[in-house]
Amino acid sequence: MTTELHPLLERIASALERLSPPPPTLAGLEEADAFVWQPERGRLMPVAQVAHVPIALIQGVDSQRDQLLENTRHFARGLPANNAMLWGSRGMGKSSLVKACHAAVNDGRPAAGPVVLVEIEREDLATLPELLALLRGSARRFIVFCDDLSFEREDRDYKALKSVLDGGIAGRPENVLFYATSNRRHLMPRDMIDNERSTAINPGEAVEEKVSLSDRFGLWLGFHACSQDVYFDMVRAYAKERGLEIADDDLCRRANAWAITRGNRSGRVAVQFTDDLAASLQPG
Repeated sequence: MTTELHPLLERIASALERLSPPPPTLAGLEEADAFVWQPERGRLMPVAQVAHVPIALIQGVDSQRDQLLENTRHFARGLPANNAMLWGSRGMGKSSLVKACHAAVNDGRPAAGPVVLVEIEREDLATLPELLALLRGSARRFIVFCDDLSFEREDRDYKALKSVLDGGIAGRPENVLFYATSNRRHLMPRDMIDNERSTAINPGEAVEEKVSLSDRFGLWLGFHACSQDVYFDMVRAYAKERGLEIADDDLCRRANAWAITRGNRSGRVAVQFTDDLAASLQPG
């Protein structure tokens, strides 16, 4: 009987080892300056080439650009810097600005070495403490970036992020910043906040708990729908960068017609229009 059980126990142990995630590792950290966090594998997957636009092409958000760039430069130099939340209208360059600032700072060759950009998916936020504990052991400096952050309900992910921003008992690692983008000002849908206000015994405290997460970000940058003039400036910048030969009045007329069909004006719409225009101007 004992002889029969021994192979079975070995197979069970092997199966459990395969199911258990490997211990987190910083192996391969010198391979790149950008990574995607893969908690199920306990590792950072290198990204050889980050998809970003030159920071000079990001139009209509000059104040937000300058503040985020300065904050990132401070961090790269080892100076105090703030976690940053970029919130507001879709397509206005929130995530593009994060990646552009990362590239611009590294182009300046910081003395402490290139800053590392680490992307974390929204559904992996519960593993943030594990990721930060891993990064704490490195001499490099990291910006952990979560794109399109929002919450539908107060769950463990919400608590995990709040704890990280507060620093927790261990404190936020000195070599890590957290940048996030969201279409929502307070990361929560309005009906969720209103529901708390109407059903809570102490509505003021309940609402404060819901919106307090955004207060944990020291740098809070709003992005709003752009005017027609700013939209035209965006289109001009992208057309010039691509070397498109077209008269300005014709460019603006066609860009305006494109925006009308999309129902709004934004940086994303300007890029989409320029892609279409570049193709239409090709001979043949």
